[in-house]
Amino acid sequence: MLDYDFMRNAFAAGGVVALLSGVAGYFLVMRGQTFAGHALSHVGFAGATGAALLGLAPLGGMVGATLLGGVVMGLMGDRLQGSDVAIGAILALSLGLGMLCLHFYTSYATQATALLFGNVLGVGAGTLRALCAMGALCLVLLALISRPLVFASLQPELAEARGVSLRAVSVLFMALVALATAQCIQIVGVLLVFTLMVGPGATAQRMTSRLGRGVALAAVLAIAEAWLGITLAYYTDWPTSFWIAALSVGGYLMAVLMEKRVFSRRTKIFSLDSRSLR
Repeated sequence: MLDYDFMRNAFAAGGVVALLSGVAGYFLVMRGQTFAGHALSHVGFAGATGAALLGLAPLGGMVGATLLGGVVMGLMGDRLQGSDVAIGAILALSLGLGMLCLHFYTSYATQATALLFGNVLGVGAGTLRALCAMGALCLVLLALISRPLVFASLQPELAEARGVSLRAVSVLFMALVALATAQCIQIVGVLLVFTLMVGPGATAQRMTSRLGRGVALAAVLAIAEAWLGITLAYYTDWPTSFWIAALSVGGYLMAVLMEKRVFSRRTKIFSLDSRSLR
């Protein structure tokens, strides 16, 4: 399997993107901004198709559009939470604009399918280098803002009183999420960004309440799902995005079941202890 260049590129790209998606997605779930992160993927689709229509590089257009969308969402701050209708309208409009660009540039239809559903097996050496560079930059920046980000996410009033700029933290974080989303589209596509951006982070938060352990677990789960999905796609000839999505959802459901089982056991032990004290 690893004798082929395209498979080695796929595993490398999947690992880099999954690592960033798992870490960024954990904080995205913690801040309750998962729907906004999903909307960024549709903004990236419009940017990629618009860039192709203008004769520019689709990857550059996608990164630029998602980055601009992330900055705007970051400037909205707390107003972004609870505004599902507005976010849904942006999501639908972005997808519509992307389809409009395809209407005028029909020769990009094949590449558009890859954008919508992902094509990790088609990642070339140049794209891989770009993904590695963006991934390393985003991870470094995320590490630098991690302390104020956690402080602003869990105790925003106290953080603001201590001099932390909530708007600055929000803008920087959403910009990083935008870059992570643009990379994630290369692997699972616009329509399945939730699988790597949200699934591992949500699963990790179900399995542990410790921040450091949760971030590490989200990264490990994302990488495992990406690599296992690529492996299953190679041996079954089924789409890679399907396998990654199935593994992501399956992992989350298992975490929910485990959490309920642990809670029921603790409840039984507490009730038995209460009876013994009577």
